[in-house]
Amino acid sequence: MKEKIIELLKQNKNNFISGQKISESLGVSRAAIWKYINSIKEDGYEIESVSRKGYKLVASPDLLTFEEIKDTLNTKYIGRNIVHLESVDSTNNEAKKLANKDVIEGTVVIAEEQTMGKGRLGRNWVSPKYKGVWMSIILTPDINPMNVPKVTQVAAASVIMGFKKNGIEAFVKWPNDIVINGKKVCGILTEMSGEINKVNYVVIGIGINVNINEEEFPKEVSAVASSLKIQSGKTISRKEVVSSTLNYFEELYEEFITKENIDTSIKICKENSILLGKEIKVIERNKKLLAKALDLSDEGRLIVQYSNGKVEEIMSGEVSVRGINGYV
Repeated sequence: MKEKIIELLKQNKNNFISGQKISESLGVSRAAIWKYINSIKEDGYEIESVSRKGYKLVASPDLLTFEEIKDTLNTKYIGRNIVHLESVDSTNNEAKKLANKDVIEGTVVIAEEQTMGKGRLGRNWVSPKYKGVWMSIILTPDINPMNVPKVTQVAAASVIMGFKKNGIEAFVKWPNDIVINGKKVCGILTEMSGEINKVNYVVIGIGINVNINEEEFPKEVSAVASSLKIQSGKTISRKEVVSSTLNYFEELYEEFITKENIDTSIKICKENSILLGKEIKVIERNKKLLAKALDLSDEGRLIVQYSNGKVEEIMSGEVSVRGINGYV
């Protein structure tokens, strides 16, 4: 019911709408409307109430509900079903539970806060309330399980383009980090359930540090982590970041599914790579090898040349890549 009232208020954004009219439109009592209005105010909506005039929406909060995102969402199915949570341990965990119940493809789980956010290789992800974008996209592609890692490149390209749409220049640190000025502002975690020749579902977790302040990062991550607000010097609309990222994701994902390639995604990741042409460290288990990052293959693998001259294509898997003297 709250969503329907919010929609009516938005349709009459610069005008008052009477409680009686809302009551008649939705078939509930005026007393119930009054209670819903108060609850909506508690959610962060600024509503002006005037006797004999009714209610007028003054401002909407930067919440990541479908109601707040839909006006700038141009997709056919990605994000058309949003499961919005105030708090959750991990959006990927929640998405996997839903995927096991045959939820529709393109469903997006978004939380205002994660208490146990996950990164690659079991790392934790700091996810404070109302400060970032913590979301997971549920996919059910009819593809060979070996091709699932390509979706990470699709997601990385989508985030890069979504940032550009919001006037923010960023770079891809292969395979799944997005960085600005050498600091990580976004991480992508791809998880899959499948069999030898069949994908049951894929969950793409995207965590974006949007409006986190410097003092809010724990000391152990402050050397490598940053936020869009810190890097741009201004508060960024989380709603715009979500909708633009999902819009690009559907476009690039559709290319992958229909044309069986990720050419556009690879092009975007190449053009915005922070690694290509640089000397790097390739870390696999306890082994560190020096190499030069040469290129990305059509499959999304990192092509490197080791100090002994050997050229190799690296799959993301359990391999990490670092700069010679630090994170990048």
